[in-house]
Amino acid sequence: MQHPHPAFFFMILVLSCSHHPESRSRLLAEAATKSLTAIGATLHFLDLRTLQLPLCDGHSSHAHPHVNEACKLVQSAEGILLSTPIYNYGAAAITKNFIELTGATWQGKPVGLLCAAGGKGSYMALLPLAGALMLDFHCYLLPRHVYATGDQFEGNCIIDPQLQERIELLAADIYWLSGALSERLAKSKSSF
Repeated sequence: MQHPHPAFFFMILVLSCSHHPESRSRLLAEAATKSLTAIGATLHFLDLRTLQLPLCDGHSSHAHPHVNEACKLVQSAEGILLSTPIYNYGAAAITKNFIELTGATWQGKPVGLLCAAGGKGSYMALLPLAGALMLDFHCYLLPRHVYATGDQFEGNCIIDPQLQERIELLAADIYWLSGALSERLAKSKSSF
């Protein structure tokens, strides 16, 4: 695939937001990473198991050195794919904590969402998270997200070809939108 925006360098951040050792949402993030790599994207994969973050207390937690590291990663990304498990009909607490700690660095970023749930009843579980990203940080949320259930996996493998296709489409969409917005921003800066 030819680079859609050859004059602009941009990086996609792929976030795996689970501490579970056999996380299916991590498998989704890894599949998205492979899809992005296949289309020539520059990316950074961040597995939140590797970054010991404090709980957001709205006060001193923002001074933690790992929070600073996380903020720099989000700030440097032109687009973000966020993969989270669904627990109790909502995004996992670790996901919300990460967003609360990194806050304003999400401002204006394109974001795509992937999630792994136990069953089909939690399909709309990402709406509060999407709403917060759009309203609080003016993120550009991709209108389609990847929703996966346990029967689409076997061990460490995605076995549903339609799920794999949706991941590839989401990866292509975040790549395109991130590049388009980076290009627009660069052109607007050069016209001043």
